Formats: sequence, structure tokens, C-alpha cells
Amino acid sequence: MIDFLQLIHYLPAAFFAFFLTLALVLFALKFFPKMGLMDRPWKYGLKRSPIPYYGGVVLYIGFMISCLLFVPMSIHLAGVLAGATLIAVVSFLDDRFALSPWLRLGVQVVAALVLVFSGVGIKSLSNPFGGALPLDNWQISLGVIGAVSVLAMIFTVVWVVMLVNTMNFLDGLNGLPSGVTVIAALSLFLLSIRPGIHFDANLQIPVAMMSIILFACTLAFWIFDFYPAKILMGDTGSMFLGFILASLAIFSGGKVATAVLVMGFPILDAFWVIIRRILKGQSPMKGDLKHLHHRLVEIGYSERMALFMIYSLCAVFGLAAVFLDGMQKVYAISAMLMMMVIIGGVAVYLGSKRSGKKEGK
Repeated sequence: MIDFLQLIHYLPAAFFAFFLTLALVLFALKFFPKMGLMDRPWKYGLKRSPIPYYGGVVLYIGFMISCLLFVPMSIHLAGVLAGATLIAVVSFLDDRFALSPWLRLGVQVVAALVLVFSGVGIKSLSNPFGGALPLDNWQISLGVIGAVSVLAMIFTVVWVVMLVNTMNFLDGLNGLPSGVTVIAALSLFLLSIRPGIHFDANLQIPVAMMSIILFACTLAFWIFDFYPAKILMGDTGSMFLGFILASLAIFSGGKVATAVLVMGFPILDAFWVIIRRILKGQSPMKGDLKHLHHRLVEIGYSERMALFMIYSLCAVFGLAAVFLDGMQKVYAISAMLMMMVIIGGVAVYLGSKRSGKKEGK
């Protein structure tokens, strides 16, 4: 069980992060229009007035300041903040000037390597039948930098790039990436403070503190981001959130299974969309309206209904991630896979049937 007395230790950071981000959002709502930091709805065929964009800057500033005040500085924290800064800056430039997707991918790899060289990474993979599969046996020397575990580096880079882009793919409905992040950050926090499962509970304090800060910052932003949004986060926000979640899942002991369960539906959706684009001879980086959340709206769900359906799925599997162990998590992941196949299949079938009726008129 969770020791709720521990929560008192984290409340000051949570309240500070929430109200700081809230103040920054209110500032953005007032001054972003004067600064020209607005979206371009006509670019996407939307018939509405422009609203403040680049809200990811707000999330970045709120998270950074809160972490610097409440999380003890270490080489690991420095690596996370440096990588997050790189992601946020390049994503902001992409929002402004539409950078090459290959440049963005390269920056994501570099940001992941910053984590690796700061000592944050996937050192082993848990075996649900007991024990763990080490990834740090094969090492290469990089001179003054030191030795680097090749397999651990590869797994870390793939993990970070996957989660960064998964969160970016989610940014198709107002409030979807922010709402999912709220659930994921809270799940990671609860797992970090869960007693009896960590080799050294003190090592979990930094990740627990960063998780509750991320939860509080994103919750304050979600209030204004929820449909219909008053502010948009852009790639600056979605990719920043993806990077932080990826980092927290591998900070001070792996919580990859937890992140996979919470983010399972978005991750599976991202894989399906990429595979479908490749099979059709399209660029996997070219956006479209065929994600799960788009299909739910297409078959008749309102935007809010689609949001709460995905929130509910993430929350259910987030709770499973916090309270289940070993093989139980494997069963939960298997159940999630089956549910994704069923929900996705039904959505595609009903969508095609609906399109057929329209074409027949």
C-alpha cells in the first residue's frame, strides 16, 4: 500500500509547480497575442479565431524552475534538464519555422545520448519470471568520457525517441497529451513512493519529486488545454512532455513497464499508424487524421467523449502498473493489446462503414 504520510513531503513542490504554471498560463493568455505567438487555424482548414500557441514554453519554464528549487542537483538531473532544454528549443523553432523531420529526429537522438552520458538509462530489462537481463555487459571506451554500455545506450535512445514521438502523435485533440501526461506522471509518482519494492527508497526521492512536479505543472496547463482549448502546447509541449516521461521512467531504476502500461494505447496507436504509412508508401513522419482519437471522433464520438475514453483507459492501466507486480503486469499488457485490437478494429470498421454510407448518398 502507498504510505500517504509521504505525500506531505511532496506537497510544497506540487503546490508551487501548480500555481507557478497557472500564473504562466494566465500571462501567456494575455501577452502571447500581443507577441504574435498564435496558432494558424486556416492552415488546417479550421474556421475559428487564432488562439495562443507555443504553450509548451509555459510547461518547460514551470517544470524547470520547480525542479531547480525542489530537486537536489546531480549529474542525472543535469542530464534530464539539458536534454529537455534541447528538445524544447528545437521544437519551438519547429513550431515557428517548420524544421525538417529528420533534423528533429537527430535532435531527439542527441537528447537521448545526453541522458546516457549523464548516467540515466535502461541498464537492464526485468524478467517477469524472476531476475533481470543485464544490458551493460558489452561496453566500449570513449576516452575521457568513460565506458559506455552499447546495448543500454541503444535501448535508451529507442525508448526516448519512441515516447517523444508518441506524445507528439497524441497532439490531435485539445487536452489529450496534457491529460495523458497528468495520469502517467501521477502513476510514476505513486510507484516511486510505493514501499517495499525498491532496493533503495532514497534513490526514488528525486524521480518522485520530478514526477509530482510534472503532474502539477501539466494539471495547471490542462485546465486551459482541455477541449475547447484556450491555449495550445504545440510540438514544444508535446515533445517536451514525451522526453520528460521517457526520462522519469528510466531514472533511478527502470519503470518502463509502468510507462508502457499507462502509455500503452498511445504507443500501440503510434506503431500502427507508422506501419500503415510505410505499407502505403508514405513517409512515417507525415501527419494524417487516422490516429485512434481521430477515428473515435469519425465514428460519432464527441471530442470530449473521445478524450475521456482514452483518459479512462490510461488511468485503468496506470493503476494496474502501480499495484501489480511481475507476471501480473505481463497479463495486464496482454489484456491491453487485446483491447487495442478490438477497439481499433471496431473503430476502423465503423469508420469505413460510415464513409461508405456518405459516398453512397
